[in-house]
Amino acid sequence: MEFPKNLRYSEEHEWVRVEGNKAYIGISAFAQSELGDIVFVELPEVGATIQQNEAFGSVESVKTVSELYAPVSGKVIEVNGELEDAPELVNSSPYEKAWMIAVELSDPAELDKLLDADKYAEMVKE
Repeated sequence: MEFPKNLRYSEEHEWVRVEGNKAYIGISAFAQSELGDIVFVELPEVGATIQQNEAFGSVESVKTVSELYAPVSGKVIEVNGELEDAPELVNSSPYEKAWMIAVELSDPAELDKLLDADKYAEMVKE
């Protein structure tokens, strides 16, 4: 299983891709493989504020419903509307097409608390 090196990862299996002061958030390939086939994604609305380590939405699979936990804090500035009609993108393209939300970072220092790809890969091996 591959974990892109340009991303940061939370211990709850979310990833973050930073572009300037904007952070795109999704769930890792490991997380989607553990959940199974994703059938529904619930996300916050544009304008909502999320706090690091607090739930911001959920994913429903054929097996279970799992909370999504914010890897960083900020204001939601985009939501991936494609996931409403095609939640299976989380399974087929977890890092490209299935980003979930984009936030304007309120505290970029929070990124330092996240894992790099190598540390995340070690964590999921255990």
